Amino acid sequence: MLVLLPPSETKAEGGAGAPLDLAALSFPELTAIRERLVTALGELAADVPASLAALGLSERQTDEVARNAELTVSPTRPALERYTGVLYDALDAKSFTKPQRTRANRRLAVASALFGVVRTGDPIPAYRLSGDTVLPGLGGLRTQWKPELEKTLSTVDDLVVDLRSGAYANLAAIPHAITVRVVTDDGAGRRKTVSHFNKAYKGKLAAALALAPREPGSVRTLISVAAANGMRLEPTGKLSLDLVVD
Repeated sequence: MLVLLPPSETKAEGGAGAPLDLAALSFPELTAIRERLVTALGELAADVPASLAALGLSERQTDEVARNAELTVSPTRPALERYTGVLYDALDAKSFTKPQRTRANRRLAVASALFGVVRTGDPIPAYRLSGDTVLPGLGGLRTQWKPELEKTLSTVDDLVVDLRSGAYANLAAIPHAITVRVVTDDGAGRRKTVSHFNKAYKGKLAAALALAPREPGSVRTLISVAAANGMRLEPTGKLSLDLVVD
């Protein structure tokens, strides 16, 4: 099973790992595209105003440009520790034991505008690049990623639980993936998509799936794991589930 998480705009600072080694990341077939994007982002960082414009940042966020300027020399940390925010707070990887961390790194991956997809144990630097960014000279990221990333994700595992947000789902389709929608039920058969706590609920679901003693291999077992952790998953189609919350 692979649970594919969205990234976050916010990243943890620093790290104790050696500088970025693209060849050491999971899914090495994506290395050439990663090299191209890392180079382009680093070159763009030399022009701060152009970087701010391309990345949709304000003048108060020049530190994000500085991160991109140091992509190949700054320290790394595992992706599970690098990404921060609501979903990752709910995932609560800091509470994992060492065996649980090993299990989670086998089952969890993060969609990335810069790296395509990484396992949560992969060492990466802090960076700023969103899925909908258009890089000068390269264009939209979907054009860069779609052919190779779709090939990778279509064969990566028998069971893929796709928790990506829209901009990242747009980079590559996964025809066999199971998607999850977070909804509330009004008691009369009407369901409404949850927006405010969407990421938190997805983080809790990801943690449950990552730590399950037996690896889920079907929709039925996904539902069972969720139920064992106090969550209600219901099928809405062959490849879609609703996570129903109060």
